[in-house]
Amino acid sequence: MSYAGRDHSSGGRTGAGAATRTAGAGLPHERITFAPSPLAELCMALHALSQPSHHPRLASWTTATSASLDPSLADRLLEADFMWRSSFSDIFMAFAGVPGGSGRPAATLAEELDVVDRLDDERFVGAALEHCRPGLYNEGGGPSPLKDPVARARALEAAAARGPQQLAFSLRLLDDTAAVRVWLRRLLEDCDEAFFAETWRLLEPGQSADARHKAELLRRKGLPAALKDVSAALGVDEGLTTITADKMVHGATTATDPRIGSGLVFVPTDFGWPHLLVLHAPRWRPVVHYPLDTPGPASGPGSVELIQRRMEALAHPMRMMLCRSLARAPYTTSELANVYGITAPEVSRHLAVLKKAGLMHTRRQGRYAQHQLDLGAVARIGSDFIEGILR
Repeated sequence: MSYAGRDHSSGGRTGAGAATRTAGAGLPHERITFAPSPLAELCMALHALSQPSHHPRLASWTTATSASLDPSLADRLLEADFMWRSSFSDIFMAFAGVPGGSGRPAATLAEELDVVDRLDDERFVGAALEHCRPGLYNEGGGPSPLKDPVARARALEAAAARGPQQLAFSLRLLDDTAAVRVWLRRLLEDCDEAFFAETWRLLEPGQSADARHKAELLRRKGLPAALKDVSAALGVDEGLTTITADKMVHGATTATDPRIGSGLVFVPTDFGWPHLLVLHAPRWRPVVHYPLDTPGPASGPGSVELIQRRMEALAHPMRMMLCRSLARAPYTTSELANVYGITAPEVSRHLAVLKKAGLMHTRRQGRYAQHQLDLGAVARIGSDFIEGILR
């Protein structure tokens, strides 16, 4: 599922500015599921522990949890942290990848780990090493590194670039898959015992309530309303056949693959923001992993296209100079032309770019139009950009 894998916005999940598209959104409502996943939430909790700067709102939890971890468990987590640190392994949503399965999360972590055990070795290894094979995510999966020497060499080369621990783990995974599967399950069970069971006890009721609310919204008001309630970054076409996620990643999948069964799953997360993840792996059921209680400015989160337009608008040297004046006081076009020694039409062209990017206010004073920079919009560019690239 990434930005390269769970759209790994932050993996195969996807996003035009950039977008992830899921075909088959015209499913009957009973094939669209909203449900929490304890294993997916454990993945996001591990990500928050490994990347606390991504999640400043979780600072008290990540600090306390990290401090309480047994050193041996902390060391073991480092061995495989590429599965949740910079991308999110599809292993944590195994329910979406088992042919003939229910296609929805299980109620308990133990049950979800049982589903992981049902993944065949090729799917398990491919999902575990998806960070090493991002180019294959949208190419039908490609050959398995368990069987193809070239695919194996590429996966190990990519793992080596991450560090010696990651390379060692990848070698173990390829050479003794069965042992690593046992090792990983034990690691996640130890995490559950150490900190996650209590965390999940507190989070699950709220996530289940949110899932019920969105399912009811889907039933009463339809897919567009439900998607809007999930995230402002999601949209659907007029024919209700294609869902698009506004992300800086390109990818596509279908919700009607006969090899895995039709369906689309939405999974809430308390640990996820700012990541909006879209599992779009070949031959896996699509999953949208959406954050709860997403913060944002009053005007709503910026789209990838708007963020790009604003940054391009401010990158021009003359527009930067104009902004210097416009940030201090309102100016007319003629005043700006006089200040900077350019023609009024040139000023107007630059102001039009700033206005299209939503960075400038214009108000009339008698027969004069006065322009001023929207400092609030400019100030949000940094936070919008960070959210956009992490989404």
